Amino acid sequence: MNLKIKTEKEIELLKQNNLLVSRTLAEVAKLIKPGVSTLELDRRAEEFILDNDAVPGFKGYHGFPNTLCTSVNSHVVHGIPSAYQLKDGDIISVDCGVKKDGYFGDTAFTFEVGEVDEKVKKLLKVTRESLWEGVKQAISGKRVGDIGFAVQNYAEKNGFSVVREMVGHGLGSALHEEPEVPNYGKRGKGAKLPAGLVICIEPMINLGKKEIIQEKDGWTIRTLDNQPSAHFEFALVVRKGKAEVLSTFDYIDEVLNNKNT
Repeated sequence: MNLKIKTEKEIELLKQNNLLVSRTLAEVAKLIKPGVSTLELDRRAEEFILDNDAVPGFKGYHGFPNTLCTSVNSHVVHGIPSAYQLKDGDIISVDCGVKKDGYFGDTAFTFEVGEVDEKVKKLLKVTRESLWEGVKQAISGKRVGDIGFAVQNYAEKNGFSVVREMVGHGLGSALHEEPEVPNYGKRGKGAKLPAGLVICIEPMINLGKKEIIQEKDGWTIRTLDNQPSAHFEFALVVRKGKAEVLSTFDYIDEVLNNKNT
């Protein structure tokens, strides 16, 4: 397995790019409300990224047509922005990537639209918390399976299921580098995590069963039982003792708290 250890200079570039993605998602957060189309969110994100001298990381990647992946309700990941207008009670996972100075940023957040069902609120809360459970395991000397086990254990303990086929990944001068980082696994199994490895942990957790299906558009992944799915993602550096998270949800939380006051 070809694990690319990053220099401190590379890590700094990756940090700046992931903070730019975090800020882009906060810009998107300002617009999210019933009646707004997912394409409007996409346009704002692209505009903001270009204004910050970066380029969208997903647009054109294997032919993907847009800047954001916008996955609503039972869509797990890779939803294509469209004329669909968000409705009260929807949830939407927004996954965003940027490329600048030869390196990528990649972060995702699932938003509530208007008044969301309590069960679905819990799904979002637990998915976000399961991400942090995974982050705690991303320290040198641990293994990929330790991350997956932590995410899976936390999600399943709370009554939710974990998508198997879609996984996290290494991040650097390519959007997807080795290793794959599943959201399930066994402690002490899988690739050993070296200090300086940059990875994305991205739990995709379902309200219903774990099975998924690909839509006819060739991109959108949805739950087989059409139950809602949530998705949160951080980029981070494996360090000794404690991972260094390169993304942040702080900008998003600030926007959401302001909207709710």
